[in-house]
Formats: sequence, C-alpha cells, structure tokens
Amino acid sequence: MTSDNPPSATLSEFDFDPRTRVISGPGVLSRLGDLARELGDRALLVTDPGLRAAGHEQQALTLLSQAGVSAHVFDEVSPNPTTDDVERGLVVAREARVNLIIGLGGGSSMDCAKGINFLLTNGGRMQDYHGIGRAKQPMLPMIAIPTTAGTGSEAQSFALIADAQTHMKMACGDRKAACRIALLDPVLTVTMPASVTAVTGIDAISHAVESYVTKKRNLVSSLFARRAWGLLAGAFPRVLQNPADLAARHDMLIGAHFAGAAIENSMLGATHALANPLSAHFGVTHGVAIAVMLPHVVRYNAAVVNDLYGELAADAGLCPSGDPRAADVLAGFLRQTASAWGLPDHLAACDVRRELIPVMAEEASKQWTGTFNPRPVTVDSLRELYECAFEN
Repeated sequence: MTSDNPPSATLSEFDFDPRTRVISGPGVLSRLGDLARELGDRALLVTDPGLRAAGHEQQALTLLSQAGVSAHVFDEVSPNPTTDDVERGLVVAREARVNLIIGLGGGSSMDCAKGINFLLTNGGRMQDYHGIGRAKQPMLPMIAIPTTAGTGSEAQSFALIADAQTHMKMACGDRKAACRIALLDPVLTVTMPASVTAVTGIDAISHAVESYVTKKRNLVSSLFARRAWGLLAGAFPRVLQNPADLAARHDMLIGAHFAGAAIENSMLGATHALANPLSAHFGVTHGVAIAVMLPHVVRYNAAVVNDLYGELAADAGLCPSGDPRAADVLAGFLRQTASAWGLPDHLAACDVRRELIPVMAEEASKQWTGTFNPRPVTVDSLRELYECAFEN
C-alpha cells in the first residue's frame, strides 16, 4: 500500500452524530400519520408523478388526514431535481405555511424536499448552500420515505440539486437538514419498474464500494459500508430472480440506507465525479453512468486499496481474502451484475460523444467527491478513465 492511502490509525478517529430515527419493516408506512402529528400539523408532501400514479401519494395523504395533519402536495419533482424544481416546490410550501416536510420517493424527491427546506427556512438560492454548514437558521423537521433502494438520501444531511442553467449537481449539506424520521417500508419498493430497480440498486452498491475505501473513511463508515455491501450484493440477484421477494427487497432497502449512512461519514469517490458530467451533457441516467464507470475506478484504485477491495470480494464469496487480483475480480463482478440487469457496459452505448471527453474530464476534476478518492485523480487520469470506458 502506498502513501496515497491514509494510515489505518485514522480509522479510530470519527465524529458520529446520528440525527435520524429509523423505522423499518413491511407495512411501517401505516405509522406515518401518528409520527407526523408528533412533529407538525401542516405538512408539505414532496413526491413525483410516478408515485402519484402508483397510488403511494394518496396512501400517504389518507394516513395524514386520518391523523389530523393538513397535507399540501408538490408532486412535480423531475428525475434529477434542479433548482427550478426546488423553487416551484417552495411556492407551495410558503403558501401553505407548512411546519413539516415529508419526502416520498427516490433520492430525487427526498433531495428536493431538503432543498425546499433550506430555502423555506433560510432564504436565498440553492447555490448559497453549495458546500457544508451554510444554513444559519433552524430547519423544519422532515420525514423521509424512500420508495427505491438507491441513494440512501434519508440517511444523509445533503441535498443533491442540479443547477438549472449549468446542469451540474451541487451537494448542499448541513446537519440541520438531516431527516428527523426515516420510514423504510419494502412494500413500497415492489412497485418499482425493473429498470428503476436496476439503476437505483447499482447506485446503492456503488455507495457501499466507494465509501469503504475513501480517504475520509473511518470506523463508523467502514462498518456501515461493509454491512451495506453484504446486504446489497446478496439481495440484488435475488430481486432479479423474483421481483416480489419482499425479504430481498427489505435487505436492499436497509443496505441502501446503511450505504447512505456510510456516505454521511466518509463521502464518495471518483466514480461519482465521473458520473455527473455524463448526466449533465448527455442525460445519462445516474445509475447507468455509475454502472459503466465503477469497474474502471475500482481497477484504477487497486494500486492503493486492493486489500480493502479484497475484503469486499471475500465477503461476497468472489475470492479469498488477500488475493492480489481482488480489485480485478470485484470489478468483473460489478460489471457482470450490471449486465445481468440489462445495463450498458461502455459509454458508446450511452450515446456519449468521444470528442467531449476532455471537457468532461475537466469538469469531473472539479467535482467535490473526487477529492476523497483513495488514489488521487487529475484531469489526465479522469480523461483516461473515460477513454477506458468508452468502448466495450
């Protein structure tokens, strides 16, 4: 292991400050009304058209009404929420004078709900909160109800919002933005289309793999990331075989949550830095971009964290612990897993134009997540990673 990797002694140093009550199990959505009533009586429900069509929005509204909570709906969140989404939701929140926010859906709905919370309580624009700890005033309590096993946003104090003009994502974090309660009900995830299950599941897996090896990793993040990996690597193939397997769905949901908690304590790496320009320029779905780039980043990082990748590979039964080929074995497994779900394995299949790689490499080098990658990345190395991923 080279000096690029932090000494193991740093793993004993951490600042663990969980602020979210987690309630998990089939059917726990039924508790929404009573839990909400403890926090406020005028709620903003932030969700998306898909959840409205699936009936989950109405289910939540009925539960809130039965508990005497007045609910106001913003259900126009786009798949990759932008500053425009937040502004439109803010109008609804202000008019309703809400004192509680509920995010129902995938990471997009939960992130948008957090963004609305920032502006409703602290004013300004989302750009003002790009970074960490920029909210000066208290924020409203929030309940998060994930309907995908993906981002783990319910475990994080960050809102990931894209600038509507540049399309580049901004990580806006503040401990005051942490959700008060997270309801993890696997029943809600069964209605996901297979394509959504695939891209969100790969995203969750990437969170576990990346957070386990970052420069910022510590004892807490390592525990969460490794447990998340075990749950996700085991459950994802089971969900592919039987989408109605509620136990596997529950493992996926808990795994995604644990991976989100790992991110909160150790951040992410180069895969996410590389993914954002792909989404900004070519509209590549985030999970698809992750699926293509993650195996290449794992191989790139092998020089400094092969032993850590070996622990993950051994946990999944891929190779013995300490195998010098661990990173390559793990990368192959990640690629095969994505392919089994029908996801592309190279950028050309995503209609990415090769001539824009230098531009994307420059943009990726400015992404915050790349600074936590265990092996330092530069514009040149990021460009090489894009090139490696371009063709099959």
